[in-house]
Amino acid sequence: MNSDVAFFFEKASHWKEAYEKLRNILLSTGLNEELKWGKPCYTLGSKNIVLIHGFKKYCALLFHQGALLKDPEHILVRQTENVQSARQLRFASLQDIENMKPSIKAYVYEAIEVEKAGLDVSFKKTAAYPMPEELASKLTEDTTFKKAFEALTPGRQRGYLLHIGQPKQAKTRISRIEKSIPKILDGKGYNER
Repeated sequence: MNSDVAFFFEKASHWKEAYEKLRNILLSTGLNEELKWGKPCYTLGSKNIVLIHGFKKYCALLFHQGALLKDPEHILVRQTENVQSARQLRFASLQDIENMKPSIKAYVYEAIEVEKAGLDVSFKKTAAYPMPEELASKLTEDTTFKKAFEALTPGRQRGYLLHIGQPKQAKTRISRIEKSIPKILDGKGYNER
């Protein structure tokens, strides 16, 4: 147990017992416990395998390379259609965790083997995402903006393509572009401060 992670378990309210149960299961697999993104993350060397997190209606284990797991029980959940790699195992109660303990361990051990094998998820290239018409126009008319956008990491570019392209109305897409300009010029993603 890592003392840096203790605060997460101490401050937990709704999922406290569930988190503790998941922690004990994960520690029994030989993974290292670290604090990443404010959550307990279980690693193999420097590689993230799984983390614990919770929401109002469920707590979950998030497998960083979950898309590579076989999922014979069909229990892994893709959070949204745009998530390419991570998958969740969700639990609505402490009893769910008790009932699924053998499956949880099996999935964790498979995730460890995926990491040991050096497998990686093949991510969709940024060019495969649709370019909103309004953003394409802005990139064409403003070379400084275009250079800044092209200098963003592929992940940040994808974030903007998804964020700007999501609304149905053109005026909303244009508004999102205008609000994003300062962040793009600063080299930040749309949800960065």
